[in-house]
Amino acid sequence: MTFPQTLTAIPGIRVGHITDMEGLTGCTVVLCEKGAVAGVDQRGGAPGTRETDLLRPMHRVQQAHAVLLTGGSAFGLAAAEGVVRYLEERGVGFDARVARVPIVPAAVLFDLDLGDPRARPDAAMGYAACQVASSDPVGAGNVGAGTGASAGKALGSGRAMKSGLGSAAVDLGGGLVVGALVAANPFGDVVDPQSGKILAGTRKLRSQELADTLQVMRSWVGKMALQLASNNTVIGVVATNARLTKEEANKVAQMAQDGVARAVRPAHTLFDGDTLFALGTGKKRADVNLVGAYAAEMVAAAIVRAVKAAEGVQGLPAWQDREAQRQNDRDLTIKAIPDAKHTR
Repeated sequence: MTFPQTLTAIPGIRVGHITDMEGLTGCTVVLCEKGAVAGVDQRGGAPGTRETDLLRPMHRVQQAHAVLLTGGSAFGLAAAEGVVRYLEERGVGFDARVARVPIVPAAVLFDLDLGDPRARPDAAMGYAACQVASSDPVGAGNVGAGTGASAGKALGSGRAMKSGLGSAAVDLGGGLVVGALVAANPFGDVVDPQSGKILAGTRKLRSQELADTLQVMRSWVGKMALQLASNNTVIGVVATNARLTKEEANKVAQMAQDGVARAVRPAHTLFDGDTLFALGTGKKRADVNLVGAYAAEMVAAAIVRAVKAAEGVQGLPAWQDREAQRQNDRDLTIKAIPDAKHTR
C-alpha cells in the first residue's frame, strides 16, 4: 500500500532540507513553531542525540518547537544551533522569563563513510534548512538527512546499497492525520513489509546479488565483518494533529518503532541508534492506540519510500538501478524469443 501524502499534511508542520551532494551529507528540520507536545523512543546501541531526556515523562518541558535530523555523526549535532538561532530570532521558545529558549531535539546518522568525511552539517546549514522550510510535500531519496544514507552493511559500507529519506501520511477520517518522516541508514536490509522481499541491503562480496544480512551474520565471513561494522541508524519523526499528553506522545514514539522492525531486518542492533520522535500538534480527540498503530505503518511506508526514491552514488547502487537492470534483462529475454509465426 502506498501513501501519497507526506508529513506536511499535518497542520502546523513545515519541513526544510539542506543537501550537500558533494560531501554527501545534509540535514532536515521539522518545524512546529507553535509548539507540539513531544515524546521520544530510542533503541539500538549507537545513538547520537540532543535534548531527548526532557521529552520523557516527569520532566518539566512539555513541548518542542522543532526537531532536527542530520547526517555527520555527532559532528552534525552542531546544526541544531542554527535551528535554535532561527527560532530565537522569531521569539519562539520555552518561556524562561529572561529569555525564550527554543526546544530543539535532534538525532544524527553516520554518513562519514560515504562522500567527504570532513563534510558535516553545521549551524549555518541548520539555519538555512529553517529558511527553506515549507508545508509543500516532502522530497524523498537523496535529500536532507538522507543524502548520505545507505542500507545493508554487514559486509562493510562498500557492499551496501543507497538509501535515503522518505515520508508518508494517512487521513484516518474526521480530519485526523498521522504521518512520518524517516532517514533510513540501517545496518540491516530494508524489506517490503508485505512480502518480506529485500528491497535494498547487503550485496555479496563477488556479485551484485543481495546476500541477506541475516544469513551473512551466521557465516564465518559475516562474523568477522561484524567486528568492523560501521555505525548506522534509522532516525525519524512521527506526528499527528491529535491532542496528546506527554505520556501519550512517548507511547506513540514507542509504538512507531514497530514500523522500523517491519521494514528493516534486523533492526535495533548494537550498531544502530534507532531514534524516533513523536509530535502532537493539534486538539483533535483520538485514541492513542489508533495513532500509535498508524504511526508504525507510516514509519514502515516512509522507510520503503526512502529506498525506492534513492539514487545510486559513488559505486553504491540503489533500488532504482536494480529495477532498471531487471527490466533491461526482461526486455532482452523477450527479444531473444523467436517470433512464433516464423518458427512454424
